[in-house]
Amino acid sequence: MLGNVAGRLAFQLLITLKALASPTAFGATGIVLDSSGHVLLVRHRYMPGWQLPGGGVDRGEPPQAAVLRELREEVGLSGGAVTFAGLYTRPAGWATNVIALYRITGASVDFRPSLEIREICFADPSAPPSGCSPATLRRLAELRGEPVSPRW
Repeated sequence: MLGNVAGRLAFQLLITLKALASPTAFGATGIVLDSSGHVLLVRHRYMPGWQLPGGGVDRGEPPQAAVLRELREEVGLSGGAVTFAGLYTRPAGWATNVIALYRITGASVDFRPSLEIREICFADPSAPPSGCSPATLRRLAELRGEPVSPRW
């Protein structure tokens, strides 16, 4: 029994040291599609350009729950069917950012500008607005059938 406890403690210590040496931030983002196939984009107050909405996954929180929470808070999303679309990665300073992407259909949006999001639009994936972030342009291209990139 003592060996099992020592083994678990050693494993927890190893995982903690690995996290300190190579931290990972986990995010969840949504591709919200309206009935005409247009995609919801947001413009943050603190970042340039149009982006897909999303945010951080809290410790122990399932990513699907996180994307629904973030979109409810940011754009007033309610309802809809959620399906997993992909897992992406990007460097974020010293850390690695991992993003779970979900496709959401049949939802409603009741947006009000906030301290975080100043405006939204529903964009045709074939004709995105100017100023979209490179990651947003890659996801919109994938919606049009172009090859999927593992990079955010």
